[in-house]
Amino acid sequence: MRLVALSLLLLAAVVFLATLRLDDSGVWGYVNTGAEAAMVGALADWFAVTALFRHPLGLPVPHTAIIPKRKNEIGRNLQEFVTENFLTEEIARERLAAAHVSERIGRWLGVASHRHRVLTEVVRVARAGLGRLDEDEVRTLVADFLVPRLVREPVSPIAGALLEGVVEESTHHGLVDLGLEQLHDWLRDNPGTYSEVLTTRAPWWTPPWLDERVIGWTYEQVLTWLREIRRDPRHPARLALDDLLRTLAHDLQHDPSVMERAESLKERLLTHPQAAETAVGLWRSFRAALETAMDDRDSYFHRRGDELLEHLGEHLVHDPEWSEMLEARLGEAVSFVVNTYGNELAEVISVTVERWDGREAAERIELHVGRDLQFIRINGTVVGALAGLGIHAVGQLLA
Repeated sequence: MRLVALSLLLLAAVVFLATLRLDDSGVWGYVNTGAEAAMVGALADWFAVTALFRHPLGLPVPHTAIIPKRKNEIGRNLQEFVTENFLTEEIARERLAAAHVSERIGRWLGVASHRHRVLTEVVRVARAGLGRLDEDEVRTLVADFLVPRLVREPVSPIAGALLEGVVEESTHHGLVDLGLEQLHDWLRDNPGTYSEVLTTRAPWWTPPWLDERVIGWTYEQVLTWLREIRRDPRHPARLALDDLLRTLAHDLQHDPSVMERAESLKERLLTHPQAAETAVGLWRSFRAALETAMDDRDSYFHRRGDELLEHLGEHLVHDPEWSEMLEARLGEAVSFVVNTYGNELAEVISVTVERWDGREAAERIELHVGRDLQFIRINGTVVGALAGLGIHAVGQLLA
């Protein structure tokens, strides 16, 4: 583009010289004057464009090489412009709403390959996190941070409220059923152990045959009793257990003596030397199980993850409540980032420009806008020629 603009200037100069001695009263006068004005326009715009980036012809003319000299100020002005006109909450929310992010995410999650990609990235990040957290760090975290803080914080009201919610929603029934099943099966498979335990508690003066009859009868009664409890959701034993748990939940929240005993028990458990090692053991087991699940593409982890992502995508596309909720949360997040860190984000502009060398800054900017600036030179040549023709025509009319 520089070559094109320079060629037009040289063409105007050649035409000017070629018509300089011709009769200027006719057509050649118009041609000569137009060429002369074209040279003036081309030179003026060349000077203006060049003065932005360097000294024309290397001469230190005042108010030239503007960008190298004032690059820091230009960077700060550009930063203020971006902050005031782009990084505002209103514009950010408007662009976010126009993007329909929730619907696009939902449709994207509707593709199985995309969900697989999400799970792959989750596994990669989780594996990297698990690899960076070793057992010594877990032990230090538990012993130096979690345990001292838990010792200071009262947990009985929290435990009481949690237990109260569990009982009211009957969440514990599954655990009770599991315990009853395991206890029944163990007693059924270990009658000898049951007999040995009760034999040691029998009076010394009772004959062995009587002990055997009594122990056998109680064994059958216990098995029958456990089967009845398992079959009857409204069994008195179940109701009594619920009442016991409700009372315990209430006392954990309101009875000072029970709360004190619970806190004392908590403190003894947490300050036990084996507490940290137990936590490390649980972490080791959890990590091993999680890594095994992440390695197996057919595991519950991947199947359930795919189902959840598919479910999320369907809701985001077809459920307005879900999409509006996500859009609202995204809007709040974007507003927080813009209002809190907008200036810091825009400051990247001024900081980057300040790091540039003056000549480097001029070259970078010229590479991006130089083509359009050469069009200014070309237009200056053409407009100058037209202006020269107009001026010559006015002069001829006045003459």
